[in-house]
Amino acid sequence: MSNDNGNFGSFFAGLVLGGLIGAGVALLYAPQSGEETRILIKDKSVELKDTTVEKADQARIQAQQKAAEWQEKGKAVYVEEKAKYTKKAGKAEDVEVVEEVVEVVEVEEEPGEAEA
Repeated sequence: MSNDNGNFGSFFAGLVLGGLIGAGVALLYAPQSGEETRILIKDKSVELKDTTVEKADQARIQAQQKAAEWQEKGKAVYVEEKAKYTKKAGKAEDVEVVEEVVEVVEVEEEPGEAEA
């Protein structure tokens, strides 16, 4: 799971870096006036911002879905393990009750045996 997140982060960082380098190279080699270049830079920065916001929203949604999925899995494991523990504890309590009954019966039999 964490490997997938690392791959996505690396891909996204490469995408942004590649976009910036490509935009810079295009601006340097473009035969335009200074004002046209500033307008182009502004437009490209808005596009980059929009793309970044969109990708961040997608990543947030994916993270929320994974968190909800793991939360449900965690709850299921918790309930399962609690049931196992309760079952084991119930058996242990049964054994303790039986041992207590045996002790009570032995104590009650001893005085009765002395009288007989």
